[in-house]
Amino acid sequence: MPEATILAELGQRAQRYRVGMNLTQVELARHAGVSRSTIERFEAGNSVQLDKLLRILRALRLSANLDQLIPEASIRPIQLADSGVEMRQRAYKRRAGTAKEQAWTWGDKK
Repeated sequence: MPEATILAELGQRAQRYRVGMNLTQVELARHAGVSRSTIERFEAGNSVQLDKLLRILRALRLSANLDQLIPEASIRPIQLADSGVEMRQRAYKRRAGTAKEQAWTWGDKK
């Protein structure tokens, strides 16, 4: 789904929550600590800064749902400590042509 579509949907949902809470854009902006134009931009489907989005979600009492956005890893850090397995810190890509794919030959037999 394109980002513009996602932003528009999030803005519409936030607007419905705001209206359901019987808040004006000015009141929500005051509760969230952002400007009214930020609320207006967000509800119109335009992007806003992440910290402002988090403030808006907190003011709408939706911040508890953020755990679903990026769920906790299935293995807890305490389990890793007990097992002796190290948690990966970086992603990496395999090099093209592994040893199984390319048979090694002497330099004079090419």
